[in-house]
Amino acid sequence: MGVIEILGLAGSLSLLSGWRFYLTIFATGLAMHFNIVPLPENLQMLDVLANPWVLGISALGAVAEFFADKIAWLDSIWDGLHTIVRPVGGAMLALAVVDSSDPAWQVIAFLLGGGAAFASHATKASARAAVNTSPEPFSNVIVSTVEDVATGGLLVLAFANPVAALVISLILLGLAIWALWAGYRAFRRMFPKSPSPPSQLGPQAGPPE
Repeated sequence: MGVIEILGLAGSLSLLSGWRFYLTIFATGLAMHFNIVPLPENLQMLDVLANPWVLGISALGAVAEFFADKIAWLDSIWDGLHTIVRPVGGAMLALAVVDSSDPAWQVIAFLLGGGAAFASHATKASARAAVNTSPEPFSNVIVSTVEDVATGGLLVLAFANPVAALVISLILLGLAIWALWAGYRAFRRMFPKSPSPPSQLGPQAGPPE
């Protein structure tokens, strides 16, 4: 696996951990456990994810996240609780992928991985908060299911073709940010700020002469 593929895998796992952290950990560990993805020498640190305890805990987290993410406002509470967990987890995943013998690359991977995970997490949390304002109960389920399918598919692609997975992840992140910004602008147009009332502290007119 070359440098480009390693960076693609690190970036993909970091971005996806911002959307589905526990699913990313569980799917990666499962692939390691069943030797679906043979680990080259520089990725041996990821083998810890195949530990039965790590698999069990991440599976429970993935199931809890699956249901919590489909209930209005509970998903926002869940996102709030994971504001630190997802970026730190994404940074650690990126750190585990790069060559441990090169401290400079480790620092770069840690910073970029954490930033990527935080960006995807922030976009997801903001979008879900906007969806929660919808009065009907189906938007959360639909959006959450799309995220589940997209994350699962990109995880499979990340190990088969890390560069392609990274490109697709970045495109999806860009589209999500654009949609969030477009929704914000549409909301501002629908509900413009009302003009401020005239100040009552201005100079009073004098009595007529």
